[in-house]
Amino acid sequence: MIDLEFKYKNLLKYINNISPFEPDVSVILGSGLGNFVSSVKIIKSVSTKDIPQYPASTVIGHSGKIHFAVIKNKKVLLFEGRIHFYEGYSIDECILPAFISKHTGANYLLITNAAGGINLNFSPGDLMLVNSIIGINIKKELTGFIGLASPKMKNAFLDFPSEKFNQLIRTSANKINLKLEEGVYWYNKGPVYETPAEIRMAKIFGADAVGMSTVPEAVYAAVSGLKVSIISCITNFAAGISDTKLNHSEVTETANRSAKDFSNLVIRIISNIK
Repeated sequence: MIDLEFKYKNLLKYINNISPFEPDVSVILGSGLGNFVSSVKIIKSVSTKDIPQYPASTVIGHSGKIHFAVIKNKKVLLFEGRIHFYEGYSIDECILPAFISKHTGANYLLITNAAGGINLNFSPGDLMLVNSIIGINIKKELTGFIGLASPKMKNAFLDFPSEKFNQLIRTSANKINLKLEEGVYWYNKGPVYETPAEIRMAKIFGADAVGMSTVPEAVYAAVSGLKVSIISCITNFAAGISDTKLNHSEVTETANRSAKDFSNLVIRIISNIK
């Protein structure tokens, strides 16, 4: 099993040296959601390329920055962009935002992503609170740093999303009169989009949306004791549901159009954290 604290000791030393505070909550900003940063008070920012051992993001819409911010008197760690398994990185590299969140003292982790809609009741631009995930194709890789036979590993997929955190998010959405969908997130390793046949299969298995991120970070954070919740921005219809050919620019454009609702919701969520 990989000793992450030993492997990333230089990264942790760097982060601890620059961190201006111990965060109350961390937020990972998915594709096209990085504009949220411009709406909050930033105390300090660092480019991930300057952090020892931190891999570079190669995906459009993931700028690769970490921000220390204050939102509604809460100390917040913001990850503008993430690392994906399909970029060729190892799983222990992909979970670094969650790893950093744990080791800087955050108690909550809010993970956001752009996802393809499978549920026919959803429309591009909707926000979906994840109430469960399907991650059967990534469980083996996760054992490398959690431990194959440990009780924590065997129950890792039961420990999130945090129902307490999810209820706080529902309440926050109601307070600002924001319609918040709920559903199951299907994890796909990527790098290619799913085929129409794969989407039909995912629908049969109960998936409401599909994406290529989030699950590794969420599982690690949950096993580490953080309260974890996930919000997906439905940026397009999944393959076979619409005649439109899938492309990443559509993902980022739709996420940008949803930015105001997303920003209002995240700010309200953070303000409601005790």
